[in-house]
Amino acid sequence: MNRFIFRIEMFFLLSFSLLIGYLFFFNIEIFTKNSSILEDIQAKKRLDVVILNAPTVYYVGTTDQKGFEYELLSAFAKTINVELNLTVVHTVKEALELTRKGVGDITSASLSVNEERKKEFMFGPYFHSIYEELICHNGLTLPKEPKDLVGLSIVVGKNTSSETTLLKLKENLPNFAFSTTAELSTEELLEQVWRKNIDCTVADSHMFMISRRYYPELAQSMRLSEKINLGWLLRKGDDSLANRLFRWMNKYERSGKMAELHNFYYGFLDVFDYYDTKIFYKRLKKTLPKFEKYFKKAGKKYNIPWELLAAQSYQESHWNPKAKSYTGVRGMMMLTQNTAKILKVKNRLSVSQSINGGAKYFDMMRKSLPKEVSGKNLLALSLAAYNIGIGHIYDAQELAIKLNKNPYSWSDLKTVLPLLSQKKYYKNLKYGYARGNEPVRYVDAIQSYYDIIIQSRLLNILDKNSTSK
Repeated sequence: MNRFIFRIEMFFLLSFSLLIGYLFFFNIEIFTKNSSILEDIQAKKRLDVVILNAPTVYYVGTTDQKGFEYELLSAFAKTINVELNLTVVHTVKEALELTRKGVGDITSASLSVNEERKKEFMFGPYFHSIYEELICHNGLTLPKEPKDLVGLSIVVGKNTSSETTLLKLKENLPNFAFSTTAELSTEELLEQVWRKNIDCTVADSHMFMISRRYYPELAQSMRLSEKINLGWLLRKGDDSLANRLFRWMNKYERSGKMAELHNFYYGFLDVFDYYDTKIFYKRLKKTLPKFEKYFKKAGKKYNIPWELLAAQSYQESHWNPKAKSYTGVRGMMMLTQNTAKILKVKNRLSVSQSINGGAKYFDMMRKSLPKEVSGKNLLALSLAAYNIGIGHIYDAQELAIKLNKNPYSWSDLKTVLPLLSQKKYYKNLKYGYARGNEPVRYVDAIQSYYDIIIQSRLLNILDKNSTSK
């Protein structure tokens, strides 16, 4: 009996040993499970990102970090409770090289999604669409068709989609030649065009629209592509990070936050006038320094970016302390007589009193808005209320609710405000008729001037303007 039991035990022991050997031989894990890419990120509490230093992606502003792609990444990182760890690069070539070396969980560099890159890299969800455009100096006879490119000095970034586009163009233009650079970013190449050091370069449409505010002589000559999607590169492995990004991006878009972010960075870019921008740059250099200390003092007192106050003042008075409109508003911040009394501004033509009064009134409008309005929406709606009055903003919010729009989102309200001039809408609203298009143009213009002030300081444009030409 004991011998029989012994044989049974040996049989089970041998069977178990064979099973374990089989599992390990075929690399089948029982007791441990490899963590996914997303689990690794959450375990280290850090999302490692290779990110391009560019206006459309990431830059350090006067007080904090900014950029369309950066803000998207920041929002995603918060949802998975991790910090962003940035490795900043200055060219697409650098970004791709680090990605190939396995650096980063995500690469963010305003990267066009094309078949060539999809063969080598793994893309996450697409977040923006652009066109590739040939950008030249407006003093040049602008090329309008491919044959006009022959003989021009054209430079693009190495390993960029622009290089791929021009190589395809060259297949049908034997005499066409262009150069590439691994040292200069697209932004720097646009500057080279502006300085007339080269004839043209190729840039994404959103990069051009931003850059022409700093380099007004840039001109779009030819559209070189159909619509192209932009996306992030993901570290190769399992699909856990990609799946989480796709679900998050879908929710982010449905919430309206993507539209708000897009509106903040790109919604005002169509507001461009070459001559107005040229005049603004001249005043930015010669006039703003005279009043900068007043904007800074008022901005600090009321916790408003001083550059925003300066941009608003330019929209109001073009920084003319004695400005006066046909309606009787006066001074740097164009205060009405009644508003000045409320604000205890004794002399509307006093630079310090006007700017301080304007900042105080902005703060009053900001505090009058519902607590649900926050961040960039709060700044935009405060400006709109400054322009049209808080009552009409309340009306627009009420109308937005009736139209199933978000009453706390500027991107939604800027579509509702123009309706206040139509009787079928305003007749049932408390404050009645209003020229609703005006605050939309007002806010867009201020955002444009604000952007130029910020970026011109970052790019040292003021010094460049004084030394060029």
